[in-house]
Amino acid sequence: MAIVLQKGQRIDLTKGNPTLERLVVGLGWDPIEQKRGGLLGGLFGGGSGGADMDIDASVIMLRDDSFKHNNDLVYFGNLTSPCGGVQHTGDNLTGEGDGDDEQVIVQLSRIPQEVNRLIFVVNIYDCVRRKQDFGQVANAYIRVVNDTTKEELIKFNLSDNYQGLTSLTVAEIYRHGSDWKFGAIGSGSTDANLSAMLQHYSK
Repeated sequence: MAIVLQKGQRIDLTKGNPTLERLVVGLGWDPIEQKRGGLLGGLFGGGSGGADMDIDASVIMLRDDSFKHNNDLVYFGNLTSPCGGVQHTGDNLTGEGDGDDEQVIVQLSRIPQEVNRLIFVVNIYDCVRRKQDFGQVANAYIRVVNDTTKEELIKFNLSDNYQGLTSLTVAEIYRHGSDWKFGAIGSGSTDANLSAMLQHYSK
């Protein structure tokens, strides 16, 4: 049974499970249906002039707590890190349907030693022009599954009010000595795109 974390909590991944090697990190969300005729009428309804909400999950790989190489960004335009340790399974354009909307496979043993953090972020594609923000999203979460046993290890539900915010730093998997830990972050920002988010990690 998965351990459900609250914002700010951290938990060991490998200390009590030293054979843990291959993880599936799933992220999910549901666009909130809007009533037609209001300010956001038809935004998600697929009607004339409507626009689906395209939320993109990405992984920022930090070396000594800094983003240093473009290839260390794994997203829909770069699905696999050079080391092969982080692999994005592909872009979901609408967020519709049950289960994970996007997934990332992490193979811990393949992460280079100098990479100390994997930051999981989500942002809304073309959010400024479409006038969309995370206040229009419900049931957002991140979960970690042991890909070998298919056991769900961790789940973190993002339950804060993210009205007006267009990017979220969801969680991180990071080194702690020789072990790996998971941290539930859940912080939002008004960054308009992924490039803006990267500026926070570039030194």
